[in-house]
Amino acid sequence: MRRTTTALIAAAALAWLTASAAAQPAASCCNSPGLTPQGQEPVFQDLPKSGQKCWIGEVGYFTWEFDKAPKMGTAVLVVKLHDKDGKRVSDLSVTGRSDMPSMRGAHDSGEVAFKTNKAGDYLLPVSVVMPGDWEVLLTFSRNGIVVFRGRITFKV
Repeated sequence: MRRTTTALIAAAALAWLTASAAAQPAASCCNSPGLTPQGQEPVFQDLPKSGQKCWIGEVGYFTWEFDKAPKMGTAVLVVKLHDKDGKRVSDLSVTGRSDMPSMRGAHDSGEVAFKTNKAGDYLLPVSVVMPGDWEVLLTFSRNGIVVFRGRITFKV
């Protein structure tokens, strides 16, 4: 009886994992995988310069920019999502995490959800507390499934 129950649980878990993997996009055009194998760190694709398109699969793209050049204090990261025809969309959840790579964890903001404004822009305040190299890690999700991960780097 115990073997049968264990086998049924294992089969159900395997079916769930297979279905989850099938529902999860393997990669975007920027080669940023959505699904992260267990025990591995997620891969964040280095993003193009501010204002340039970064495609998320074949269904849409985003652009990013800061409201002002980052310096000591707070700069707001603005992300704009578009469908493949260029129409603005807001059907993804976006989170960000800022930190200094050279002092990993010392100034980590933690995972923070972007807020949206009336225009549909996704906004994230980034607090720069000292000069040096900084990064913002972006995670885009749809219905709880990660569809893209990207990395913005800048120096203050």
